[in-house]
Amino acid sequence: MKNFLLFSCLLLLAFSFRSPADQQTWVRVNLLGYRPDGVKVAVWGSKAPDASLRTFSVVDAETGAVVWTGKAGKAFGAYGPFTQTYRLDFSKLTKSGSYRIKTETTESPVFRVDARVYDGAADFCLRYMRQQRSGFNPYLNDSCHTHDGYTMYGPMPDSTHIDASGGWHDASDYLQYVTTSANATYHLLAAYRDFPEAFGDQHQANGLAGRNQTPDVLDEARWGLDWLLKMHPKDDWLFNQLGDDRDHAGMRIPKEDNFYGKGFERPVYFCTGQPQGLFKYKNRATGVASTAGKVSSAFSLGYQLLQARDAGYAQKLQHRANTAYALGLKKPGACQTAPGRAPYFYEEDNWTDDMELAAVALHTINPNPAYLTQALGYARQEPVTPWIIADTARHYQWYPFVNVGHYELAKNLTGKSRKEVIAFLRQGIDIVWKRAQQNGFYRGVPFTWCSNNLTTSFATQCYWYRQLSGDARYEELEQACFDWLFGCNPWGSSFVYGLPGNADTPTDPHSAFTHLKKYPIDGGLVDGPVYGSIYRNLIGITLYEPDEYAEFQSKLVIYHDDYGDYSTNEPTMDGTASLIYLLAAKQHRK
Repeated sequence: MKNFLLFSCLLLLAFSFRSPADQQTWVRVNLLGYRPDGVKVAVWGSKAPDASLRTFSVVDAETGAVVWTGKAGKAFGAYGPFTQTYRLDFSKLTKSGSYRIKTETTESPVFRVDARVYDGAADFCLRYMRQQRSGFNPYLNDSCHTHDGYTMYGPMPDSTHIDASGGWHDASDYLQYVTTSANATYHLLAAYRDFPEAFGDQHQANGLAGRNQTPDVLDEARWGLDWLLKMHPKDDWLFNQLGDDRDHAGMRIPKEDNFYGKGFERPVYFCTGQPQGLFKYKNRATGVASTAGKVSSAFSLGYQLLQARDAGYAQKLQHRANTAYALGLKKPGACQTAPGRAPYFYEEDNWTDDMELAAVALHTINPNPAYLTQALGYARQEPVTPWIIADTARHYQWYPFVNVGHYELAKNLTGKSRKEVIAFLRQGIDIVWKRAQQNGFYRGVPFTWCSNNLTTSFATQCYWYRQLSGDARYEELEQACFDWLFGCNPWGSSFVYGLPGNADTPTDPHSAFTHLKKYPIDGGLVDGPVYGSIYRNLIGITLYEPDEYAEFQSKLVIYHDDYGDYSTNEPTMDGTASLIYLLAAKQHRK
């Protein structure tokens, strides 16, 4: 990519600032950097009793010269491990350069201010998506899971073989879910649709190095679409899941798994709309629409973007977009993933958001006012994603974390209806904003499992609202969520493996690639911090190394960079895909 060399140079300027053992104050910054015209805020935190701060300085990282001085402003009080916190706003500094924040007692790591500071970041995160490929894996230059799979719960006899190879492994295990894969595919497609300049062409369709006159993000999205077509092979057939938690028997590099009882095949679960689970535990599925809606919207957007490149393939997508939507209409309700031997599964309880997005996506490729009417009806059933109101959620209970359909629907409406849907987005943001203003990190997103995925999605909702309305009142909240992901958090760590380079990022994630072979999982977004109350009740967590963040853990929230902690440090495919969209948006800003 033309901007990659510049981006790499910028990354080399960032590095971790390690404090002496007796240090009691820290400055947290976005290690990836800031745009000159954007919001720029650091957070000062102290563990000292009666700590306070009046002023701070921004200094040139090379010369040490003071380039800007500001007032610390409001004291936000205790948060997490800190007894006192302040937000240090230096947005008025617009000159490009490498800087540190400095106070009387401490200084921050080096960070960049530059108009191109986010260039190449979205493309960088595509590395993780390619590494997660099943079928042929370009990172390993080898194939895996080529015998999938045998059916369960379908209209055909159980153990019937179907071709379900391909797609992406879900996280650092090798399960594959249609709900997360369709969401990831949609975000990759939308990232290209909205910000094509953010992506280059350095890889072939199979993921190996080499140009093919197709942006890499489209190659990756098509990998997802190919698998989704296999999972919806007939008008009235839709599968939901490949494998189950028997996969968790142990860490291994992707290969042909032989512990599901039928050679190298893995079970493929059919969408029945009823509770499933082959062993002790069952899910609480009520319908098919949550999965069907996500699949339909991915196919519609795929058709829109690929019809000029491959008309025959696009026609297949258009047909399947319609048949998937029809299945959702026929069986409304949520289609949860199936547990195996453990009680954990994706507990998705909502579905109208998915059908809203599917309806408006179908309208985009085949304009019909009836689709918009249906979409608006679904939107009114869930104006605000429920975790925002409750400030909590079970695992993946409200997925895909924010209502993508509201954004797409508002773009297709006019007048009062458009204002109504935009107000739905604002209503959710305002609820989080009221919580966020109570602490120095502007943290209003709950620390449920996969909190980084929620944070990424919520930052994107703020961005969408700002684009639709022109209202910038939540821009500092939007930036605070983005900054949190890249180091402006109590631990001072970016939560994206290898981004930025030479900074504090995950090095020991819950990943077989890193743990067994020391392979880098470049661009992978890890799950993120969880409430201490959640962490203390999880099964099977063991730390294998001393906790380098021990002094920043608290009763409130926990994060570990240790492969034994699957709850906070496991990278996820769908979270990374959502981040790719957000990073592309950040690069796009002019």
